[in-house]
Amino acid sequence: VINALRDFFGNERNDDVLDALLAQVHPKPYVVEISAGSEVSGKTVVFTGTLEKMTRSEAKAMAERLGAKVAGSVSAKTDLVVAGPGAGSKLKVASDLGIEVIDEDTWLQRIGRGG
Repeated sequence: VINALRDFFGNERNDDVLDALLAQVHPKPYVVEISAGSEVSGKTVVFTGTLEKMTRSEAKAMAERLGAKVAGSVSAKTDLVVAGPGAGSKLKVASDLGIEVIDEDTWLQRIGRGG
C-alpha cells in the first residue's frame, strides 16, 4: 500500500489532477446555531455521574447549542445539575446550595429530546 501511495503521489500527472479537483472544493464554515428560546438558554448546567443515554461530550454540545453554559463544577452560579448514577460530591454541593437537580430522563424531556 505504501508503495502504491508513493507511486501515485510521485506521478506529476496525478498531482495536476488533484490540484484541479481541490480547486473545485469550496468548504463552508461550520456554524453552530444557538437556540435562545430554549428553557436552558442562559443557564449554567453541570453534568455529574454516569450518563446512560448520551456521552458527556454529546450532552455538553447539546446544552451549548441550546444556549446553556456547561460548567465542570457546582457553585452558587450553577442553575441546574443533571445527575446520573454514581454522582458524588457535586450532588452534595448542589443540594447544600439549593440548586435544582434532575436526572438524565428529565433533562432529555426538558430539552425536547424525549426521555
